[in-house]
Amino acid sequence: MDWVELFSALTLILFSAELFTNGVEWVGETMGLSEGAVGSVLAAVGTALPETLLPLVAIAVGRPSGKSIGIGAILGAPFMLTTLAMFVVGVSVLFFARGGRRSADLGGDRRVLLQDLGYFLVMYALALVAGLWHVRWFKWLLAAGLLMGYVLYVKRHFESPTSEEEREAAGEIKPLYLRRWVRRLQRRPVDNPTPPPTWLSIAQSFLALVGIVGGARLFVDGIETISRTFRVDPLAIALLLAPLATELPEKFNSVIWVRRRKDTLALGNITGAMVFQSSFPVTIGILLTPWRFTGPGTLDELVAAVVALVAGAVLWITLLVRGRLGAKLLLWQGAFYAGFVVFVLARI
Repeated sequence: MDWVELFSALTLILFSAELFTNGVEWVGETMGLSEGAVGSVLAAVGTALPETLLPLVAIAVGRPSGKSIGIGAILGAPFMLTTLAMFVVGVSVLFFARGGRRSADLGGDRRVLLQDLGYFLVMYALALVAGLWHVRWFKWLLAAGLLMGYVLYVKRHFESPTSEEEREAAGEIKPLYLRRWVRRLQRRPVDNPTPPPTWLSIAQSFLALVGIVGGARLFVDGIETISRTFRVDPLAIALLLAPLATELPEKFNSVIWVRRRKDTLALGNITGAMVFQSSFPVTIGILLTPWRFTGPGTLDELVAAVVALVAGAVLWITLLVRGRLGAKLLLWQGAFYAGFVVFVLARI
C-alpha cells in the first residue's frame, strides 16, 4: 500500500506538471513572448517546478525527516540531469542514427549550451562551498546571488538575437488541454485554430499548481512510510527516487526532439533545467535546511554534489574544445549515475 501511495503521488505530480507547462507556455505565447523564450525558459521552469515545490512542501510539513527529503530532492535533480538524462539523450541519438538517418553528433547551438553549462557550474559550485563552509552571512549572500544569477540568465536569453533554438522551438506548444476538455464536454470540435483566451491558460496553470502541491505532500508521506518500513535513510530514497520519477519523464521530450533533429532544444531542455535547479531549489535548501555536507551522515549529499559538478564539467569542456557533444560521450555520463547508485546501495 505504501508503494501505491507513492506511485499515485508521482502520477499526480507528473500530470499536473504537464498541465502547468502547457498552461504557462500559452500564457507566454498570448503575451507575445518569443518562440525560443517560451519554449526554453518557460518550458524549463515548468518542467522543473515539481522539483522546486517538492522540497518546499517536504520542509514545510515540519516532520523530522522533512528536511532530509527536501535536501535529497534538491541535490538529486542536478545529479540526475547531468548524468542519467544525458545518457537517455545519448541512447536516443544512437538509435535514430541507425541507417544514416541522423548524425551521431548533436549539432546544438554551442553558444547557448556553453552559457547554460557555465551558469550551472558556477552557481552549483558556490552551493557546494556553502555546504562545506558554514558561515551564515555567506549563505544569505549566496542565496541572493543565486536568484540574481538566474534573473541575469533569463535576461540574457531574452535579449539574445534569434538563434537556432528560436527556430527549433517554433510550433512546439501543444493545444491547451483545459480548452480541449471543455470543448469535448460541450460536444464541439476539439481542434480550434484560434489561440485560447489568456484567463483560461492562467486557470489551467493555477489548477496544475494545486495538483503539484497535493502530489508533493502525498509523496513526502510515502517516502517517510517507506523509510520507516525498510529502515533506510529518507534522504537516500529522495536523492535517487524523487528526481528519477519527477524530472526524468519530462526530459523524454528531448528524445522526440532528437528524432526531429532539433538538437539545441533536445539539449537545452536539460541544460536549462540544470540552471534553474542550481538557483531556486538550492536557495530553498540554503535558507531552510542545515545545508551541511560535512559531519556524520552527510557523505551521500557531498558525493552527489561533486559527481554532478564533475559530470557537468565534462560536458562544458567537451563543448569548449570540440564544439559539439557526441552520443558516446553522453553514454559515459550514465556511468556517473550507475557508480553513485552502487555507492548508495553499498552504504545501505
